[in-house]
Amino acid sequence: MNGHATKFSSEKEWLHKLLLFVSVFLAFETITGLSIYLLPFSVSNQVMVLLHTLGGLIFTLPFLWYLVRHFQIYQWKKLDHFKLTGYLSMLLGLVLSVSGLVLTWQAVFYSRISPTWDLVHVISTFALFVFVLPHVILPMVRNYKARAAGVMQAIVAAQNKYVSNTAMLSVVLLAAIFLLGYSYTPVAMDNTFPEDYNLAYGGERPFAPSLATTSTGEAFDARSLSGSAGCGSAGCHKEIYDEWQVSAHRWSAMDVGFQKVQSVMAEQNGPESTRYCGGCHDPISLFSGTKNIFVEDLTNLTGYQEGVSCIACHAIKETDIKGNANYVMTQPDRYMFELEEGENAKFISDFLIRAYPQKHIETFQHTLFKSPEFCAACHKQFIDEEINKVGWVQLQNQFDNWRKSRWNHPGDPTKTVECRECHMPLVASTDPSSGDNKDYNRTPDDKKHRSHRFLAANQFMPKALNIPGADEQIDLTRQWLRGELEIPEIADKWKAGPAVPIELIVPEAVKAGEQVNIQAMITNNKVGHEFPTGPLDIIQAWVEIEVTDQDGNVVFTSGIRDEGHFIEPGAFMFKAEPVDQYGNLIDKHNLWEMVGVRYRRSMFPGFSDKAEFAFSCPSILKQGQGNEKVIPQTEFAFNADKAGELHVSARLLYRKFDQFLLNFLFGADAGLTAPVTVMSEDQKIIKVKAK
Repeated sequence: MNGHATKFSSEKEWLHKLLLFVSVFLAFETITGLSIYLLPFSVSNQVMVLLHTLGGLIFTLPFLWYLVRHFQIYQWKKLDHFKLTGYLSMLLGLVLSVSGLVLTWQAVFYSRISPTWDLVHVISTFALFVFVLPHVILPMVRNYKARAAGVMQAIVAAQNKYVSNTAMLSVVLLAAIFLLGYSYTPVAMDNTFPEDYNLAYGGERPFAPSLATTSTGEAFDARSLSGSAGCGSAGCHKEIYDEWQVSAHRWSAMDVGFQKVQSVMAEQNGPESTRYCGGCHDPISLFSGTKNIFVEDLTNLTGYQEGVSCIACHAIKETDIKGNANYVMTQPDRYMFELEEGENAKFISDFLIRAYPQKHIETFQHTLFKSPEFCAACHKQFIDEEINKVGWVQLQNQFDNWRKSRWNHPGDPTKTVECRECHMPLVASTDPSSGDNKDYNRTPDDKKHRSHRFLAANQFMPKALNIPGADEQIDLTRQWLRGELEIPEIADKWKAGPAVPIELIVPEAVKAGEQVNIQAMITNNKVGHEFPTGPLDIIQAWVEIEVTDQDGNVVFTSGIRDEGHFIEPGAFMFKAEPVDQYGNLIDKHNLWEMVGVRYRRSMFPGFSDKAEFAFSCPSILKQGQGNEKVIPQTEFAFNADKAGELHVSARLLYRKFDQFLLNFLFGADAGLTAPVTVMSEDQKIIKVKAK
């Protein structure tokens, strides 16, 4: 081509509308992309994510059209550094477009974007920036230097117009971002206490007697700590959400026992005293100022439904092993439209979380959750003078039990068994949070997450509350209590078999009519803390013994329940009997009056206890004068013509709620009773000899 044709073609190309469109959107996409990557989380940056995505969708086809057209126009030119940077820019532009489309698809239809595709998109952005600038700027500089000859003046004028138009339109588009960001009004959080909020323990401790507090020391709007359903409905954490739905954490506030005891505590000790319970059972209500003197039910509706919600747990940033909910709650930044109603708002907020996840991950995922110290904030409890008006008393303390036990080997995770390894065992997962590179025995792509069922020991509440999925949770809890659930990651750290096995020790043979002594040895085999643990004024674990002869006649029993579900007196039982300052039994879970215990029995990890029983072996039935000896109906005897046997059966039984407490809370006519789990059992046979 001659110089005139070259001049004319170049001038025309610099003024072509397609070039202007592509340049403006390329500048817009580059600037917004870099802002998303480099600038902190903000409303403006979220607007950039939305417009960057929308711009990319609009930009792709014209960009591809421009690349084809540009290639056709200049393919005749010999290869030089200008053409080489053009080819590289073209290739990077294709990579950028494809990766952007993939990320958009994933953010809309998947549970997360791919870190690999995200990295490709970021790298190709920087690389394109490196190659496209010299490809565009160097020819402009060359033309500008040649303008003095008069040959390039029209081309330079076209270039100047191209630059000014591109800059002006880019500024207009970027200004739109800030206008849209400024026009968005987030849901206003009401982080204030009610006007009548009772600061009974002082203004500097608004949540006392709970040790829980907020990062600001002020109230938190209940909405900021709730919304767990969104974690499941977003399609991201549905597996975890479904597990949490039936867990004790979820129903910690709606627990009928908690609700009833809380109301009694409010009546007897003042409503503000119930904040003592709120940090662990009902944090949303506690921090929203609901546990106040003029609030009828003391529990916020969202707090009642969610208990320890997803956010209430994951927004904790600091804990202390002192217990009594000694933690600091933060109020997380929420994404645009996350707290608003409507399908469109839900779609946009879910898209933003998946497409722009850094803030979400930074806020809710941290290593504090891995530590037993995190659990200690609630799973360690005491009463002090503020509550009982007398002095300090230790209550349940799973953390220190574990810390001092054989399961804790500081610095050696290969021998240590931590809380989460037992109560949150690994399960197969498609959740975006699956995988972990912080555990010694896990990898980032192991396709597992820790179960949020938090299996422990409460079989009563899921059924009492009629929670969907209760039957499965109850069955898994029963298997858990019996030690039947396999946990492969720690299988080599503990013994197989029941969690708390029972073993009968009996004589091989006894003589008819003599005293029989039997023992039941119970061992805390797998439990990571004392057995039983928790509120031992409520919990009951006991040994049930039944001895029969070879014909099934009952010779001796202990630990049998009557028709009212009460355990017969004299049974061997693990529990505690707290007392108030006057020595009266605390039997209604009125712990605010507790000053000590008159009886307590439990087993430290790895320790055993022994239950002893004695009874008289039935006599031999004698024949005489053709008449049998008359035997009272309540006694049994052995036939002299047959070998006698005693069949001894022992069962370790467990239930979460004492029947007396249930009757007190809900009335005997309610017919409520706690499920009883057979944790372990053993049978032996004793031969009976003639005298």
